[in-house]
Amino acid sequence: MAIFSSSVAPVLNGKITVLAACSSSSTTTNSSSSGTTSAGGLKKGLKVYVIPKNLGNPYFTTADSVKSGGALAALAALGETGTETSGTAATPASQIPAIQSAVTKGANILIVSATDPSALCPTLNSAMAKGITVVMYDSDAPSCRDLFVNQASTAQIGTSEVDLLAKEIHSSGDIGIVSAAASAPNQNAWIGYMKQQLKKYPKMHLVSIVYGNDDPTTATQVTQGLLQQHPNLKGIISPTTVGILAAAQVVDSPKYKGKVAVTGLGTPNSLKKYVADGTVQAFELWNPANLGYLAAYAAVNYASKKITNAPGQSFTAGKLGKFTVGPDRTIILGPPLVFSSANINNYNF
Repeated sequence: MAIFSSSVAPVLNGKITVLAACSSSSTTTNSSSSGTTSAGGLKKGLKVYVIPKNLGNPYFTTADSVKSGGALAALAALGETGTETSGTAATPASQIPAIQSAVTKGANILIVSATDPSALCPTLNSAMAKGITVVMYDSDAPSCRDLFVNQASTAQIGTSEVDLLAKEIHSSGDIGIVSAAASAPNQNAWIGYMKQQLKKYPKMHLVSIVYGNDDPTTATQVTQGLLQQHPNLKGIISPTTVGILAAAQVVDSPKYKGKVAVTGLGTPNSLKKYVADGTVQAFELWNPANLGYLAAYAAVNYASKKITNAPGQSFTAGKLGKFTVGPDRTIILGPPLVFSSANINNYNF
């Protein structure tokens, strides 16, 4: 994955209020125009399908929904027809039928968070051959998309999570990782940088990586198994919002609290309780709604031929300001923010 800095200011300044309610059904926003072009040169009435890894995941509900100001809100403002749809499991077998259905229904744009870097490609390459714009967000499939909207520098996410944990456990001890799916491209890319960063901490040892598949029950079970298998574990990194919450819930007990540190990527609302009671000292994330919002603007600009995917191409993403396409057809939202007891109550998402 490319590392490229956008010119946008940090995306999590001030108090941000978004709704993170779960949903298990598709959501559609309709425009009244079809196939027209605005004065600014952007096409209106495009059929846009937003296809997260799975429905019912609060992270993607926040990234996509109208109420949160996510992708569907941006599409409505741009005069497009936006629909969120996917399967209920974060697997290619669950996601691919949703992509195929969107193509059948006449999609002009697909905005996809990849459950696998290659399994989706036959379907997505077929869509691109039909002239459909394919934009990845959150999780990439590099060989079958026009653009990738990355939440932050891949290297920065991976290395900073190790640094956070090292600070908490005094750079010493066994650690484990609670990831999402074993095939998730973003998880594996971050973990790759975690392994590199651990070379700077010779007394920290990664003893196991377990996979919760972004399912709360599974994530809880694998965290419990990790702690049972490694009774001397000093810390857990979970680079997934579902996994870090499950890990915090397991560690929030007399047996583990104060003995096992937990960090990773999480939403402030889900972890406020655990920061307040000392189970979690610090973690990080970006604003998921801004990620979806940016992906929508990038996709519409590309489909309208206002930009190409060549490095240096720039566009304005509404309230978020100006962004530039970097190497490997990648656009980066901005740096992640570290949440702790000092600032977590300033955020509501």
